[in-house]
Amino acid sequence: MKDVKKIAVLGSGGWGTAMAMSAASSGHDVTVWSAFPAEIERIVSTGENPLLPGIKMPKELKFTSELKDVADAEIIITAVPSFATASVVAKLAEMGIPASTLLVNISKGFDPATCDRLSVTIQKALPDHTITVLSGPSHAEEVAREIPTALVAASSDKETALLIQQVFTTPRLRVYTNKDMVGVELGGAIKNVIALAAGITDGLKLGDNTKAALMTRGLSEIGRLGKAMGGSEKTFAGLTGVGDLIVTCTSMHSRNRRAGILIGEGVPVEEAIKIIGTVEGYHAARLAHILKDRYQVEMPIMDACYKVCYEGGNALEEVTQLMTRPTRHEDDDTWLND
Repeated sequence: MKDVKKIAVLGSGGWGTAMAMSAASSGHDVTVWSAFPAEIERIVSTGENPLLPGIKMPKELKFTSELKDVADAEIIITAVPSFATASVVAKLAEMGIPASTLLVNISKGFDPATCDRLSVTIQKALPDHTITVLSGPSHAEEVAREIPTALVAASSDKETALLIQQVFTTPRLRVYTNKDMVGVELGGAIKNVIALAAGITDGLKLGDNTKAALMTRGLSEIGRLGKAMGGSEKTFAGLTGVGDLIVTCTSMHSRNRRAGILIGEGVPVEEAIKIIGTVEGYHAARLAHILKDRYQVEMPIMDACYKVCYEGGNALEEVTQLMTRPTRHEDDDTWLND
């Protein structure tokens, strides 16, 4: 297994910076790139990322707004918002990075133009490269503070997954491997919609019973779509399924949950998104709505979120609609042949 020295992180958000800090702590030569020079200047001048307040950047961590500065990295991590992934990897393709460069995506979401999983978007732009997805229940604020965290490295190539596991595992960051890229990505992307809904129930002050039901039935919907798209049901019972769902639905670190709380309290959707910033669950609600129709999968919670986010639906009324749907067995396949 080759020895990796240079790593680049594309995106200076909290999550990209936290992963860069973790990799640097293992002795790797790490450079963080942002398309916005002002962001880089602020981080360099203050020694802090404003998205990770109170956390000092390691002195050995490098920052740049010039993409050419990361062209020689052996591993390039894409950590930009989902809607920016296509444009950023297009720039990588234009730059002509070597086919030996390993690409690792840590962003969670879908390509807004195509509904593709982000690894598919990256592979289309860079077809000669091996793609790995690194995902799991992980708040940037906690990874940056070296709080014990577990992730999953998913790739169609076993040796690549093992290499990424080796490179990014530290005493505070444990990485497992998985070959199910579909399941890992879908769990990471769609749980953001459920977290938005969980926040809405918090804003409506509906209680723990409601949230438990929402999370459990939401996971069922994620698994249903994942299975239809070729994912493994086992994946959704793991770190990138139920694990990521728990951490995102229950923590105030979660921008999806915080945006949902505002919406539940009566703040208009667009205003809530503006207040919080990038809310991947808002974008994923629209794309999941398209995917469920494309794969002919029943996803009533997704339907409710879509209505609230894009059709002016009343959140409390949507909860009532969900509760008064026709009764059924909990397991879709049970009693089918009885």
